[in-house]
Amino acid sequence: MKSELVVHLIKTAKTIGIEADSFALEYPENPEHGDYSTNIAMAYAKVLKMAPKALAEKIVEEFKKDMPAIIESVSVAGPGFINFKVKDTVFAESIINNQETKTKREKEESKNILIEYTDPNIFKAFHIGHLMSNAIGESLSRLIESSGAKVTRLCYPSDIGLHIAKSIWAMKRHESEIPADSASIQEKTAFLGKMYVEGTQMYESDEMSGAGITAKDDIDALNKILYEKSSPAVNALYEKGRNWSLEHFELLYKRLGTHFDGYIYESEMAPVGLDIVKVFLKKDVFAESDGAIVFKGEDHGLHTRVFINSHGLPTYEAKEMGLNVTKFKKYPETDTSIVVTASEQNEYFKVITKALTLIDENVGKKTKHIGHGMLRFASGKMSSRTGNVITAETLIDDMKKMVIERIADRKFTLEEAEEVSDMVAIAAIKYTILRQAVGSDVIFDSAKSISFEGDSGPYLQYSVVRANSIIEKAKTELDLGKEGEIRSLIHLSKVVLPEKVGLLEKLIVRFPDIVERASSEYAPQLIANYLINLAGAFNSFYASNIIVDADEALSPYRVLLTKSFVETMSEGLHILGIKIPKRM
Repeated sequence: MKSELVVHLIKTAKTIGIEADSFALEYPENPEHGDYSTNIAMAYAKVLKMAPKALAEKIVEEFKKDMPAIIESVSVAGPGFINFKVKDTVFAESIINNQETKTKREKEESKNILIEYTDPNIFKAFHIGHLMSNAIGESLSRLIESSGAKVTRLCYPSDIGLHIAKSIWAMKRHESEIPADSASIQEKTAFLGKMYVEGTQMYESDEMSGAGITAKDDIDALNKILYEKSSPAVNALYEKGRNWSLEHFELLYKRLGTHFDGYIYESEMAPVGLDIVKVFLKKDVFAESDGAIVFKGEDHGLHTRVFINSHGLPTYEAKEMGLNVTKFKKYPETDTSIVVTASEQNEYFKVITKALTLIDENVGKKTKHIGHGMLRFASGKMSSRTGNVITAETLIDDMKKMVIERIADRKFTLEEAEEVSDMVAIAAIKYTILRQAVGSDVIFDSAKSISFEGDSGPYLQYSVVRANSIIEKAKTELDLGKEGEIRSLIHLSKVVLPEKVGLLEKLIVRFPDIVERASSEYAPQLIANYLINLAGAFNSFYASNIIVDADEALSPYRVLLTKSFVETMSEGLHILGIKIPKRM
């Protein structure tokens, strides 16, 4: 519908001497202004040396000479906007024919996209920052897939580095307390978290660890042993903790609805990054400085960062060189490689991307960083260094308890209550994250997030559950039978169309355009905000109409409209990574 109008506008503009290749066709905020509005006259008024309003009137005059059949009226408004009203029958026919209600647009089947996100640290808690990255990364993956592109999901767990040396140093002091193999994975990873906190506190203190050296010196030496893998005892502790962490991460991914296509580990990238930096030191991409090797970012309007430290060990920056070059070796057909991290790393990634471009222009040019905001609470920013950390699992479980209290009056079995509360809790968290622009911080309000009314994930789920119950009712009360899809049970040729359609039909038909824009702008919040408006429109429709009524001629149409709502909401919620319960 929109594309047809764009084509006709370009054709009309050409008849009056305008090569229209840059104008907007948007949805007016006020429905009374029409279904579409364009700024084409204001965009090209200077080119023709005309007043915008006068040019708009001229365009409208030409447009009406060969007006598309879908348009009911066209008018000029304000300083030169052109508004279009689409015939109500066009929207109604789209609903009954199931047209434009799904993202069936031109596919980008030739595109291959890598997207790396979540990137947890083994031996440390999977905290709400990782949850933020996971929710955004997964939603972006699904958005990009909706365009027809092939998406490869990658995760880059940090399985080497000083944070692990701190943890293992503390583990050695508490070997008698290490959980048994039979302990729960939660108990095991909670122990690792405590060890990391203790090791970090000791590293930052001046306390002696024995033999006349500080804990910091001891941990630094242990870090080198870990890189060299020179101690069987240390290696055994490392493998134990690494396996515990990775097992726990997989359980969380399954719960969150994420499946990674590949893992590249930081430990694998250390030697690769080290070699790359040394090779390009000779080519003047890097420089020596006080015994270390650095990238002089100031030469490129950025800041200097260390890539190999004075101990000869590769830093995280060097490993990034190895990681991103390796990605393109493993996936040579890649068109774009997206990395999702906290926005605190925005400036860091500017340096990384510039260095990559100088090493391999293909890799650098195709690498895109997307920085997300922080998930915050009233107590402020979390910190795994001090132990004041909110884990993803803790947040989900706390939300589940609140949901279980909320649905206590429903007749659920224990198994049903467990399943529903988990889906609703995760929906509450994901929606709260995804409703904001990706770079914005999110203030989490647990009570508002689980509301079944208003701006929340559970409200969206509840709206679909309600609509599905109406469809099930229709199968019986409209004598359609209990099996099969509702569309196949209704004789579409005999469906009576309404004389006037409402906001619900118009919003449903917009869905493909919303998804396309959200995908191109990497903006899942556009989907979240659209779905809230759509759910509101459906619930208003539900409150104003008897949908299932054997004596009402419009009932089959209303049932089909309800089905279109369910299809659209289901696809939209899938993009957000939100599951729909059978009952709520």
